[in-house]
Amino acid sequence: MLNVIIVDDELPARENLRCLLENDPEINIVAECNNAMEAIREIHRLQPDVVFLDIQMPKINGIEMLSMLDPDNMPQIVFLTAYGEFAVKAFEAQAVDYLLKPVEMERLNKTLYRLHHRAPSGNINQLEGVSSDLKYIPCVGHNRIYLLNIDDVFYVSSKVSGIYVFNQANNEYFTELTLKTLEDKTPLIRCHRQYLVNLKKLKEIQFNDAGGVDIILVNDVSVPVSRRYLKLLKELLGL
Repeated sequence: MLNVIIVDDELPARENLRCLLENDPEINIVAECNNAMEAIREIHRLQPDVVFLDIQMPKINGIEMLSMLDPDNMPQIVFLTAYGEFAVKAFEAQAVDYLLKPVEMERLNKTLYRLHHRAPSGNINQLEGVSSDLKYIPCVGHNRIYLLNIDDVFYVSSKVSGIYVFNQANNEYFTELTLKTLEDKTPLIRCHRQYLVNLKKLKEIQFNDAGGVDIILVNDVSVPVSRRYLKLLKELLGL
């Protein structure tokens, strides 16, 4: 049994693919998503085996979304596109397959055969065609997605309620991306188990009498540094 998520901003396209997939008793559709941020959240939550992913979506397209997923928990990807020229990008991203929309049953059967007979580690961990660097961090607002430029990020904090990104005004923005993904795919540096920091915004490092260390950013916000990461931080700063 393969757990599947369908990601497409067009409802008719999702409905068509769902109806076709339901013909396969070994396919279990666990979620349908109409945008990248919703999809990232559901992929983290449900950890599907396969994601049928539309390439052309507003704000964040399928290729960009793929670069925002944790490479250590990457599902198998089947790209959906209305344009054949995107096939090259799909295979550069080491997708299992790509399907032209509207999807037809005969062509889908070939994809399903590949999925059912593919080794579990087929395209996990290696996505050579997908850029490893994020230029912005997508954050969820009320009925909108904010795209925060990496250069405008001061630090990132992991809280019980999720991952939050902070700017110069110390405003917080919620993101579906994991702390590990942000550490791996941005210039942000880990300074604490729960914090990443932009060293370009560093003003000073403070050592207190109790042996604790804090980074003071140029907006005077204090970010804690744990002993585990202090040595690395000093090396990066040439101290």
